[in-house]
Amino acid sequence: MEAARRPTRIGVTGHINLTADTAVLVGTALRELLAAYRPEELVGVSCLAAGADTIFAKAVLAHGGRLEVVLPAADYRDRKVAPEHGAAFDRLAGHAASVRVMPHAQAGRAAYQDANAAMLAGCDLLVAVWDGQPPADRGGTAAVVADAHALALPVVVVWPDGARRT
Repeated sequence: MEAARRPTRIGVTGHINLTADTAVLVGTALRELLAAYRPEELVGVSCLAAGADTIFAKAVLAHGGRLEVVLPAADYRDRKVAPEHGAAFDRLAGHAASVRVMPHAQAGRAAYQDANAAMLAGCDLLVAVWDGQPPADRGGTAAVVADAHALALPVVVVWPDGARRT
């Protein structure tokens, strides 16, 4: 009898402001990437932000993997999820195997950093939907990629030809 393998935990970071065409390209690229994993051995970890996080979460669930959500703060859904993203956020959170809320009352830089650190700490791989540009400030996708590198965590960058941000 074959021993059960430990699930592969894949975290995601990425841009929120993807064009509609880019969202389609990224979705295709993520589904292709996830196809290399057996559904029962795949755990996707996402903060469910609009854009890359949501596209990744949908791809994980469509592949049959397990979704785990890390939310930065108790008020994240009410204060930071835009109305046009609310239904997708709620649907994905409802399908998640677990939802972990970081111990912050309010979303902000420290809460985002803690959520990203928690996501990275439990992952075997980081998928970065990233245009490769340096951060505009101290946070964002580039900072999460730098943190992953500092932890010696493998990073796969997904930025298909023709991808653009709004």
